[in-house]
Amino acid sequence: MIIDDFITITPTGLYCVYGNFYLDPQQPVAEAVISHAHGDHAIGGSKNVYCTAATKTFMEHRYRKFAAVDFHTKQYHKTFKINDVTITFYSAGHILGSAQVLMEYKGIKYLYTGDYKIEPDHSCEPFEFVQTDVLITESTFANPETKHPSPVDEIKKLNETKANIMLGAYALGKSQRIIQLLNTHCPTKNVMVHHSIMPFIKIYEDFGMKLGSHKMYDRKIMKNNHEHQVYIVPPMVFHSYHKAINVVRAFASGWKNLQQQNGISLYISDHADWNAILETIEKVKPKQVWTLHGDGKQLKEYFNNRLKVKILN
Repeated sequence: MIIDDFITITPTGLYCVYGNFYLDPQQPVAEAVISHAHGDHAIGGSKNVYCTAATKTFMEHRYRKFAAVDFHTKQYHKTFKINDVTITFYSAGHILGSAQVLMEYKGIKYLYTGDYKIEPDHSCEPFEFVQTDVLITESTFANPETKHPSPVDEIKKLNETKANIMLGAYALGKSQRIIQLLNTHCPTKNVMVHHSIMPFIKIYEDFGMKLGSHKMYDRKIMKNNHEHQVYIVPPMVFHSYHKAINVVRAFASGWKNLQQQNGISLYISDHADWNAILETIEKVKPKQVWTLHGDGKQLKEYFNNRLKVKILN
């Protein structure tokens, strides 16, 4: 029997009382299961942190000695237990090391996706469809009107201009994906990267991800070459140089508001859109769907009486 309160939302984050642990807590806790290393899912300071090896490495870079008291790194597909709950990690396809968390308790399976995407991405492990009784899915873009375009078609837009491009992208995950896409589909572009992104690139490469050619940003190169230079910068730098001259501006994101006032729109998202969420539900065959991190109302309306959809947030 599915337990309605197997996962509950508390001020500290998602809590599993039956295993006495938190999923992606927002405050330090004794037992934290971390899906991936983005700052809105992985904070420092918890006592015991269960995650993949890549997530551990990212957290150690970002939080240094305050990342955790003890890390317990787990491979995909290898089961472990926290109290009475059996847990297995599966790839979420979001960024390197991102994990779906399958929790089994009294014969019932509960699958927490964390952030995920199902489309191909050669900069990280591919998404895995895992059958479950309860799918606890992010619903960031759970809107029938939202359909992410092909990332290949989007990145190829950059071939339409010879001008230098300042490209905004999140330092962890997005930047590495963009480097890989540029190398594959924009061979005439010289890729340069802001210094704050370089440590994350090195971690990707240390874990065997081949992203392709890139260099640390060199102001002289940008100044002396007025064509075919792409400078990848984190959001704070991108927004602080909103009046940068002699460059075309682009920001890689699925959010429309981040495309405004840019020279090129670049709709590249690392989250599941409406069709991807429906495909995931179809393939994992849950008896119930619980939604997080967005608005699950339209999913609930879509399935009506065919499938129970519970909105957790």
